[in-house]
Amino acid sequence: MKIKIRKLSYEQVLQKPKPENKPPRPPKRIFQALVRFLARKDLKETNFTYTEKRMEEAGEGPWLILMNHSCFLDLEIASAIFYPKSYCIVCTSDGFVGKEWLMRQLGCIPTQKFVSDINLVKDMETALKQNASLLMYPEASYSFDGCATPLPSHMGRLFKRLDVPVVSVHTEGAFARDPLYNGLRKRKVKVSATVSCLLTREEIREKPVEELDAILEREFTYDSFAWQRDNGVEINEPFRADGLERILFRCAHCRTEGQMKGRGTKLYCHACGKQYEMTPLGQLQAVSGETEFPHIPDWFRWEREQVRQELLDGTYSMDIPVRIGVMVDYKAIYMVGRGRLQHNADGFRLEGCNGKLSYTQKPLASYSVYSDYYWYEIGDVICIGNKDRLYYCFPESRASVAKIRMAAEELFRRAGLPGRMIPVPSQIAAGCGLAWKALPQERDALCTALDTATVGHNGCFTLEMY
Repeated sequence: MKIKIRKLSYEQVLQKPKPENKPPRPPKRIFQALVRFLARKDLKETNFTYTEKRMEEAGEGPWLILMNHSCFLDLEIASAIFYPKSYCIVCTSDGFVGKEWLMRQLGCIPTQKFVSDINLVKDMETALKQNASLLMYPEASYSFDGCATPLPSHMGRLFKRLDVPVVSVHTEGAFARDPLYNGLRKRKVKVSATVSCLLTREEIREKPVEELDAILEREFTYDSFAWQRDNGVEINEPFRADGLERILFRCAHCRTEGQMKGRGTKLYCHACGKQYEMTPLGQLQAVSGETEFPHIPDWFRWEREQVRQELLDGTYSMDIPVRIGVMVDYKAIYMVGRGRLQHNADGFRLEGCNGKLSYTQKPLASYSVYSDYYWYEIGDVICIGNKDRLYYCFPESRASVAKIRMAAEELFRRAGLPGRMIPVPSQIAAGCGLAWKALPQERDALCTALDTATVGHNGCFTLEMY
């Protein structure tokens, strides 16, 4: 799948107006039927089936539908399960580029990954008022290593605010069929799903936010490689290890970074010569010597530990040449030139377009970063930015977007703010909005952190509670 691209100067892009926020509309039935029809071929190839649990307790809807994010098959799976039920889909804004009209007809609601979006909750409420359910992927990003990615905090508060049953869709086999690292080439794997009523309206009202968050965390804990191994699902395609260096970027034997290569059924290190065979069950086996990590997610977690140690030691730093695409509207991704993307303990810094583009993003701006492999057939990408402008950075040198995402997540955790997010108290403002609650003695630290992170806010208030 490709995306519409135009070459423009950075000055021309800056002059383009930001698109207005349009309220969502329930999908047109004819377009729902078309998606279902087009999905039949892929689903038939995977022998797709699904089972239901507790769905009689969910009622007729509308629902908030939460689905794990494995691959591009996800939307087709949802269509097979829920058609002809009316539901809107929360999806990334770049999915609207070049096809906004169609996406609106499908009931899609655009949002920017890992960017604060005050309109999103309002749009979700609007959809529910029109008796349409909501489908969203709380992980936001596709899984790199077949395991769950970090969830946004305090989803329980969203559950309470929307006040509708929560339905979960958990897929098995979808990641194994076409993982991101493998260039999305399809394998012969059966795909199934479990659809369950995760929380009834009564349970949402009764349970505290912390318990709701814990339930969601348990529901979105999975390991696709373990599922493949434990269920004896053999993948015999001769290209199954192609691109594996995208996630296993550091050699577990010599610890050299950037010298790994996955090709055919083997993963090998150019630095030390160590080789591993990827078995049909998705495990790694050293051709000779010790197999440090037979289970791929274990290797991936070890790499995260190495990144964490680099941050603690003060040695983490990334400085790479990139091609730069900018998104300001839904007409195209505007390729504006080249530059350099830097990432260190201070956050991101992007410079380019002969000095005309300069953008910084502090670690506290987001709990993760939008990154992807072979994005719309252009290349691996790191996306940073804000509600007004997104910068898509395509590395021109050997660089691991997985490592950059790991580092961004670890920096956010390390910087942690005191307090927690809550709806705006009525004593401050009527209507919708979010606030950060902390103790009065933490006010200075909180305000300093927000200013440092360049996080926009309307003010700091001290309330006396009786």
